[in-house]
Amino acid sequence: MSKISSYLSYFNLTLTTKIILLLLMLNGLLINKTMSQEKFKIVIDAGHGGKDPGRPNPNGILEKNIVLNMALNLGRELKKDDNEIIYTRDKDVFLTLRQRAKIANEADADLFISIHCNAFHDTRVYGTETYVYGLHVSKANFDVALKENEVIFLEEDFEKNYQGFDPKAPESLIGLTLMQEEYLDQSILLASFIQDNFAAKLKLKNRGVKQSGFWVLHNTYMPSVLIETGFITNPKEGAYLNSAKAQKDIAHSIFNAVKKYKSTLGLIENNEVVYKPKNDIIYKVQIAASRRKLKLKSYNFKGLKDLSIKKEGRLYRYFYASSYDYNEILKKKKIAISKGYKKSFIVGFKKGKIVDINN
Repeated sequence: MSKISSYLSYFNLTLTTKIILLLLMLNGLLINKTMSQEKFKIVIDAGHGGKDPGRPNPNGILEKNIVLNMALNLGRELKKDDNEIIYTRDKDVFLTLRQRAKIANEADADLFISIHCNAFHDTRVYGTETYVYGLHVSKANFDVALKENEVIFLEEDFEKNYQGFDPKAPESLIGLTLMQEEYLDQSILLASFIQDNFAAKLKLKNRGVKQSGFWVLHNTYMPSVLIETGFITNPKEGAYLNSAKAQKDIAHSIFNAVKKYKSTLGLIENNEVVYKPKNDIIYKVQIAASRRKLKLKSYNFKGLKDLSIKKEGRLYRYFYASSYDYNEILKKKKIAISKGYKKSFIVGFKKGKIVDINN
């Protein structure tokens, strides 16, 4: 009798366990479904605001109003395209740089876009430029970052909040840990699309993609760009930037750049239609980039195998999987995301060199 009872207890335990496992599997499917429906999250940062009017200029133009209008226009377009939009500010209020970065990080955003206008003592200077965070800082680039970072001095307790960071000291930029390096490639990619659109669609002078030590870019842990949409100190360009038409056109150009960025990284539906895979291109999934050279061991990459590395400048780029079959590499990308590399993306190699898989 005890044997029968023991057997029944074992059977019931096994059945119960099976039911629990089944429920966990169903729950997991629901969680995965929810995650798969998660919208692409973008934080749009209109620079300056409130007691900080922006860059001074002889034309009486308020940068804080121009960039706010651009930010709101951009947000409306991106929202219609099924993105989740978070504004650091949607009205004329002052925010610290720390608050702006905190909003983006707490949202766990996929992109951070900061919009500004430029200024220079020579009123003949004009054109657009987009910045990513980096330490390859020329004197001119440092001066631009210096002006944007000086807003720190308008903040209460800035000595405490920024732990000795001096916006006027180049060594402060070098002393910052490069937390953004993992996302540098993606940041440069978006910045290049933005600048290309400004030049091709709006016929604005392209002053290029540049690196500099903007505090707000350094402290946002996602692909991030800071756009200088033009010089308000140039009479012609300043008047243009102050117009409703320019504020809509510039926002639309940034919107199209974001769409192309998402397409390039395989972040939109029906990737097989968007891309035209070629059989002479090897596809890989980029999972990380760092100044540190790591051994290509699975324990360094959350259990992933089939790893490779490529050094570019000071950065090491790490890749997972390799295939001539684009649809196969899409599956590998999903595996990488499931392992925690949620911002991983697909790149193509041709004769050992990285190529644009859209062309």
